[in-house]
Amino acid sequence: MTTLMLAEASEAPAAVARLIAGNEAACKALGARLRAKPPRFVVTCARGSSDSAATFATYLIEIALNTVVASVGPSVSSIYGARPKMADALFIAISQSGRSPDIVALADAARKDGALTVALVNDTASPLAERCEIVLPLHAGPEKSVAATKSYIAALAGILQLVAHWSGEAALAIAVARLADDLAAALRLDWSPALPLLARIANLYVAGRGPGFATALEAGIKIKETCGFHAEALSAAELMHGPMTLAGPDFPVLIFSQDDASLAGIRDLARTLGQRGVPVIAGGPAADVASLPLPSTAGAHPFVQPVLLIQSFYPLVEALSRARGRDPDRPPHLLKVTETV
Repeated sequence: MTTLMLAEASEAPAAVARLIAGNEAACKALGARLRAKPPRFVVTCARGSSDSAATFATYLIEIALNTVVASVGPSVSSIYGARPKMADALFIAISQSGRSPDIVALADAARKDGALTVALVNDTASPLAERCEIVLPLHAGPEKSVAATKSYIAALAGILQLVAHWSGEAALAIAVARLADDLAAALRLDWSPALPLLARIANLYVAGRGPGFATALEAGIKIKETCGFHAEALSAAELMHGPMTLAGPDFPVLIFSQDDASLAGIRDLARTLGQRGVPVIAGGPAADVASLPLPSTAGAHPFVQPVLLIQSFYPLVEALSRARGRDPDRPPHLLKVTETV
């Protein structure tokens, strides 16, 4: 029996194709607007997996556009009544449902203060979509599994498309145009060799750096919610400090990497861990120095590689959940839509 999680993860390439076609005109216009009047800074607002997508946006915008990005906790407005000064900023809210009151409250505050508000949201009839000036639909379609997959990948694709138009980088625009096909190829990769090790452990570090840190965050969330064991996501730079002391033969590390300036450090980390007897599972170009390398698509733009890696990861975590006797569609104590105040 195919789970909803696996079926929906498999729909991501088609969802991304719809998103790229459907949002092209809006992203082109928004990119031109941002180049004509660059924001003083960018604010992101999200929860859960969407906050991992916001981390991805932070790295892309700061690297490609040299613009400071701040993640603002929605509770500063919804609970504490504060009104952060966001005039002349770009405010980006990311949400599958668009119905969490705290995110809606911060979007209201941002727009009233003079920020340009943008919603990346799957439900275009949601309160968040109604409150924001510009709506970039995720085009993921209905998502019934509690574990978000295709909507998360669609959020990453929406960020890539926006940054491509804002930066004007030709190579990134080409990468976005072929993203759906590359995702389909990533979906076909077999990561099942990692199952025997992951099925027996109780603790795991998940590491990445730069845009790949977002993939580590999302992988950690999915392991915890669908598989029910401790998976802590860390920047590879932070793992090299105190947390490294816990890693060992029964406490492996899952590493995500991409072809950018962080790769040499990631490879050094994998080698150091391996020399200490720590099992290292790795996707991306650093897999060549891992004890358990996972196949990856080669030659993609460095900003795109983390998106392809999470697409390859989803079938693995779905199978891992079942291998550990759990239902990935119905994690205990969780609901599909969490409306925090």
